[in-house]
Amino acid sequence: MTTWVLVADGARARIFSAEQSTSVLNELEGLVHSKSRQHEHKLTSDLPGRQAGGSAASHHSVGNEGNIKENETVVFAKELSRRLDAAQREGKFRRLIVVAAPAFLGHLRQEMSSKVSNLVSHELDKNIVNLDATLIREHLPKHF
Repeated sequence: MTTWVLVADGARARIFSAEQSTSVLNELEGLVHSKSRQHEHKLTSDLPGRQAGGSAASHHSVGNEGNIKENETVVFAKELSRRLDAAQREGKFRRLIVVAAPAFLGHLRQEMSSKVSNLVSHELDKNIVNLDATLIREHLPKHF
């Protein structure tokens, strides 16, 4: 039974597979969401700026930019969820382990379809996306 392990943060994700519960992890692919890595001022540089009103005391911002960086993190969670949905429909995995930075794990939970979330056998709220596969495996249950 193939198990996939998704290891992610708000800007990067890696997908591994393991054929057996004690197998080493085999990296299938890595995904990067470059907008999540950018500084917020770069993300907002082309947004409308401030405008002066009719009097010296009236200034206001144009647009409602909110937290742009947070929005990009949600976009990445949606992208990953669509990727997992497609792989699940194709039968590429039967079980999923999700390891993600705590805030990003919440976004993934929100965006993940019920079909995929029903296949999640273990979650870990840690940001270990930059570790090598051997060290990532050490954070996972011995048998999954």
